[in-house]
Amino acid sequence: MAECVHCGQECGKNPVIFDDKPFCCNGCSMVYQILSDKKMNRYYEMMPTPGIRLDQENTAGTRYAYLDNEEISKPMLEFSDGGISRVKLFIPAIHCSSCIWLLENLHTLHPGIMHSHVNFVRKEVSITFRDQQISLRKLAELLHTIHYIPDFTSSSTSKDDHQKVNRRMIMKIGVAGFAFGNIMLLSFPDYLPGGEAIDRLMAGTFGFVSFLLALPVITYCASDFFLSAWKSMRKGIINIDLPLSIGMAALFLESCYEIFTGIGTGYMDSLAGLLFFMLIGRWYQNRTYQSLSFDRDYRSYFPVAVTLLREGAEEFVQLKDLKPGDEILVRNGELIPVDSLLLEGEGSVDYSFVTGESVPVVKKTGEFLFAGGKQTGAAIRLQVVKEVAQSYLTQLWNEDRLGEDNGRDMQTLVNKVSHYFTLIILAIATGAFVYWAFSDLGKAVYVFASILIVACPCALALTIPFTFGNVMRVFGRNGFYIKNTGVIEHLTKADTVVFDKTGTLTHSRSMNVVWEGDPLSIREQQMVRSVVYNSTHPLSVIVAGWLPVAELLPVDNYREIAGMGIRGEVDGLSILLGSRTFVAGRESGDESRVSTVYLSTGNRLRGFFRLENAYREGLDEVISGLKDFEMHLISGDNDAERETLTKVFGTDKNLHFNQTPHDKLEFIRQLKQNGNKVIMIGDGLNDAGALLKADTGITIADDIYHFSPACDAILRSSEFARLHSFIGFSKLSIRVVYASYGISFLYNLVGLSFAVQGVLSPVVAAILMPLSSVTVVTFASVSVTLLSKFRGLTSGK
Repeated sequence: MAECVHCGQECGKNPVIFDDKPFCCNGCSMVYQILSDKKMNRYYEMMPTPGIRLDQENTAGTRYAYLDNEEISKPMLEFSDGGISRVKLFIPAIHCSSCIWLLENLHTLHPGIMHSHVNFVRKEVSITFRDQQISLRKLAELLHTIHYIPDFTSSSTSKDDHQKVNRRMIMKIGVAGFAFGNIMLLSFPDYLPGGEAIDRLMAGTFGFVSFLLALPVITYCASDFFLSAWKSMRKGIINIDLPLSIGMAALFLESCYEIFTGIGTGYMDSLAGLLFFMLIGRWYQNRTYQSLSFDRDYRSYFPVAVTLLREGAEEFVQLKDLKPGDEILVRNGELIPVDSLLLEGEGSVDYSFVTGESVPVVKKTGEFLFAGGKQTGAAIRLQVVKEVAQSYLTQLWNEDRLGEDNGRDMQTLVNKVSHYFTLIILAIATGAFVYWAFSDLGKAVYVFASILIVACPCALALTIPFTFGNVMRVFGRNGFYIKNTGVIEHLTKADTVVFDKTGTLTHSRSMNVVWEGDPLSIREQQMVRSVVYNSTHPLSVIVAGWLPVAELLPVDNYREIAGMGIRGEVDGLSILLGSRTFVAGRESGDESRVSTVYLSTGNRLRGFFRLENAYREGLDEVISGLKDFEMHLISGDNDAERETLTKVFGTDKNLHFNQTPHDKLEFIRQLKQNGNKVIMIGDGLNDAGALLKADTGITIADDIYHFSPACDAILRSSEFARLHSFIGFSKLSIRVVYASYGISFLYNLVGLSFAVQGVLSPVVAAILMPLSSVTVVTFASVSVTLLSKFRGLTSGK
C-alpha cells in the first residue's frame, strides 16, 4: 500500500494523486502543491516524508480571528514599530531538518515575511514581518495551511525570565574568564624559576593591573555567592556559599595586602579562576532543559481568547475580561474556560484531564459545567457563572500550590555537608591563627589565609552540579527530564510509588478494541467506517482507527446526537452506532462498566465494540523493578479493570478508584504524614495537586514539550518501561557524590595538615585548590558515564 509523499501515512486503496504522487488526503496534497508552486521541493529532499498530517476537522476557519483584536495580539509581539513586527511562536510539530529549512524560508511563501529563525530545542520560530502586508492572524493561518500549527496559550504570551537569567550568567562567565586569562598572563613569572628577579616596579605594575582586573570579578561575578551567604546567615542557616564567600574574601584581601604593601603580587589569578569554574558549574546545571516547562500556571491550560456573544454577534475577548452573566460560544475541541451554565446545545464534555475519567459526560440544557472540560460535540452556548480566577479549575490549581510544604525547602545534601565543613574549617583556621599570633602575627595571617584557601570547599560545591548535571544529561538522552539536582536526591530517598491509571499506566491516545457479535464482511466494515469517520467523539475516533483503512463511501442523512450516538445511510442501508439504548431501544442488561459502542445495520442489532484501556508496554517490568517499594494506584476511573490491575500489582489492597483530585491530594498528604517518602506518577491536571504534594512528582508525557502539569520530572511515554532503571540509577549517582566527597575530604585533610604547620604557602594552596576541583569533577563525570553504560543508558549522542 502506497505511503503519502508528504506525511508518510498509508494512503489506502484510493489515494489522492497529484503530479503522479500519492497523498493520503487533500490537505497533504495541498501543502505539496503550495511548496511546488513556490519551488520549495527541497523540503522533501532533505528528509523523506517530513510533513505532518492535519486532522480532517482541524481547519483554520475563524480559529485565529481573535488575533485581529489588538489588545490580544499586541502583548504577543516582541517588537512592533515602523510597520515591522517580530513574534516568537511555539510550534510543537517541529521535528526534523526539513521543518527547520521550511520555517526558515517562510519569506518565499509570502512577501510580507522578512526573516524567520528556528530554535529547534525549544520548538520555537521567531518571525519578523511587515504588518501592513501580513497580519499576525494571516501569519498564523499561513503556518496552519502548511501544517505547522502555532500554539497560542495565555502563558505563551508572557516573557521568559529564563533568557534574562541565562544571559546574566553568560555575562558573568565572560567577565570572569577574561579576567582569569589576563591575570594568569600577568602572574606567569611567579610560577617560573627566577620569577622573583623581575623588576620591582614591573612586578608592582602587574599586581596593580591584576587588582583592577579582579575588581569586577569580586564585585560583579561573585555577587550571587555573597548575597546567598548573607541571606542564609540572616535566616540562621549555613550553606555552601558561606565558606566560599569567606575563602574568596580572604583571597582578595590577602592579595590586596600583598599588592599594596609591595611584598608580592597576590593570588588574584586563583580568585578569578575559582569564580570562572564555579560559574561554569552553575551554568551547566541551570541550563539543563530550559526548553521544558516544569512549573505550570493554570493559565497554561486556557485559550488566549474566547468567543463572546454580544447582541447576537460574535466578539473575541481576552479570558480575563469575562464577567458573570456573559454568554460565550465553545466549539468542538475547545476548552471550557470558566464555570458556566449550558444555555443551548448538547454538551459532550471530556473531563479526562481534570477528573481522569476517560468517557465524555453528557450535559443537557440548564446543567452546570465546570471549567477544564473539553467539548467534543457540536458548538454550545454557555453563560458565565464565575470569573476565571474563581472557577473550579483555578481553585484546584491554587489548592495544589498550597500543597507544597516545607519539605521541598529542605536543605540539600551539599548544604548539610558544608554546614559542618564550614564550622570545622573556621574553627581550625581561628585556632591556628590564635596559636601563631602569640609568636608571629604575620605568620598567623599567612596560616589563616592558607587554611581557608587550601580548604576552600569549591570541590564540594562542584560535586553536586557536575555529578547530578551529568546524571541529568544521561537521563535527558534517554527521555527522562529532571527539573533540578534536588529531584535526584529525593529519588534516592523514596520508599513509596503512587501511580495514576488513565494516561499513566494506560495509553492516553489508544485503546484495545474487540468486536463481539455477528461477523462483519469487508464491505460492511467499509460502510461502518465511512459513517463513524464523520464523528469527532473520542470513542468514534477509536473505532474508526481500528477498522481497516479503505475508501470512504458517501454517507447520506448523517446525524450525531450528543450522548447517544450517530446514524447515517450508506447505499440505502441504515447504520446506527452508539449506546445500547440508542441502537437497540433498550437498556443494557449487564452491569459492565467497560466502554461499549453498539452497532445495528438495516435496523438489526449486529453486536458491539468493546473498548478497553491499552496498558503501556513494559508495565510488568516496571512493577517488578519497583518490588522493594510500597506501591499504590489512585485513579479517577471506575473499577472496571480491577481484576486486570490486581494481576499486575499482585494484590488489590492498594488499588483506589473513583478518586477526585482532592482525594488524590489527601491520599499523598496522608502517606507523607505516616513518614513515607513518596514518588507520584501522573499525567493530567487532576494529578497536579498530588504531583506537587509528593516528594517527587513525575509526569508521563507523549509530547514532552507540551501540556503537562507542574512536576519535578517529565518522562517521555516511550521510555516508561525504564522508569525503575532511572530511579535505580539515581541511587547509584548519590554514591558517586559520596565518593567525590571522600576524595575532597582526603585532599583537605592532607592540605590542612601542612597548612596548620605554616609550611604551605598561599601560592601552593591556590595551586592545589583548583587541582582538587578538577580531580573531583573528572572523577564524577567519568564515573557517571561509565555507570550509565553499565546500566544500559545512553550517555551521549
